[in-house]
Amino acid sequence: MSESASRPDGEPGPDAGPGADGERGRGSDLDAATIERPGLGGPQGPGVRWSDQPRSWSGAPLGTQGDPAPRSAESDYGWGASAAPGPSSGPMTATPPGGFPADTGGGWGAPPPEQRRGGMLGGRGGSVGRAGLVLVAVLALVAGLVGGAIAGSLFSSGSTSGTSLEVASGDPLPPAPAGSVEAIAATVLPSTVQIVGSSGEGSGVVLSADGLIMTNNHVLAAGRGSGLQAVFADGTAAPVTLVGTAPAADIAVVRASGVGNLRPAVLGDSDQLRQGQAVVAVGSPLGLSGTVTSGIVSALERPVAAGGSGAGQESTLDAIQTDAAINPGNSGGPLADAAGRVVGINTAIASVTSGSAGQEGGSIGLGFAIPMNQARRIATELIQSGRATQAIIGVQVANGGPRGATIASVSPGGPAANAGLQAGDLVTKVDDRAIADANALVAAIQSSAPGQVVTLTVGTAGGAPRQVPVTLGSRVIG
Repeated sequence: MSESASRPDGEPGPDAGPGADGERGRGSDLDAATIERPGLGGPQGPGVRWSDQPRSWSGAPLGTQGDPAPRSAESDYGWGASAAPGPSSGPMTATPPGGFPADTGGGWGAPPPEQRRGGMLGGRGGSVGRAGLVLVAVLALVAGLVGGAIAGSLFSSGSTSGTSLEVASGDPLPPAPAGSVEAIAATVLPSTVQIVGSSGEGSGVVLSADGLIMTNNHVLAAGRGSGLQAVFADGTAAPVTLVGTAPAADIAVVRASGVGNLRPAVLGDSDQLRQGQAVVAVGSPLGLSGTVTSGIVSALERPVAAGGSGAGQESTLDAIQTDAAINPGNSGGPLADAAGRVVGINTAIASVTSGSAGQEGGSIGLGFAIPMNQARRIATELIQSGRATQAIIGVQVANGGPRGATIASVSPGGPAANAGLQAGDLVTKVDDRAIADANALVAAIQSSAPGQVVTLTVGTAGGAPRQVPVTLGSRVIG
């Protein structure tokens, strides 16, 4: 029997979330948060909520036409409503510059008659003063005409010599430094695709030059049967067909038809991730293809319910948490490290509130990705056989006290029974990983490979802890 969880009262169902355990960046419960897929799909049971409203590029629920309704003045992002027009003041009235009184003979600013008597040279010869004024006026007119001719010549020739409008000369920009967001984007963008259907869009990662693409199961679920297409980094598009899907792991593989010479992504080792290291998310949030966002690994081993499956806690992911902005449409796209290696597949977001009319809220810096080592194993099985498996130990579990997961029942003949585990045992560690609650135990087991041997630290009420090796079993999930 595969794992399921129950609440302390014994009622089956997922727990509200993990507690803090101080291990590998684990944090406190998302008590006020809602976990949502940044893509499409149905409800995931109590404790978490997956929004079921698909998104168009405009952010409105898919299936509607047009852009979102205009914002009201109250929500105009700080711009506010425009000022109400006031009464017209009529045509603008010109006044003499400087406040000089008007003079019917000399115009604006002409000196009064008594100031003209002395003439320009200070004698009684008023005609000499007038001649001087005429000479000055002629010289000013000539200077104005010459200056105007020069200025007109400059403007008519389009010359910008000596101004900041000149074309800058010099060497081109240096190459992007290794590990920079620019360098990571240049590596990952050519291997990222947009998955488009009539009901929405998501993202994907190129696995082979001849068209194999990995994405989320919930991205395909929205557009299945509606003519899905992959849109590549150069803008070309090709229809895709399903290779295989694993809803409980939220991983799917498709193949694009009639393509070649695609650039496969370089897949990294997610077991080497460290809390705080830089990562970059690439995808098509809200239909905006080729979008790059950056952040860090906020936490590791974060139990999060997978999208696209109603299996409850049996589809709990051991997720990478990041503060890189992830929004609807990023689902299925890559989360890359500083070397441009894909270390996770973006799959879910947490939001405190949702928008109106069922719309998902935006990123608040709580995004989640499926670790690449888990995604790689599932995708490999899907490509090879069209089916995938998941590890199990054959128990039902519930939260146990302040820390750990209590085994509620053991399946006869299962891995746990064969290892000697019994109902009432309290599991506090899987190998060297502390187990905070039932969700953490399920995530730790399901992120492992079937057939792998793990060591459980187990205690009973009043008993000393003991180490129990368990060889993991498997179940088909796709």
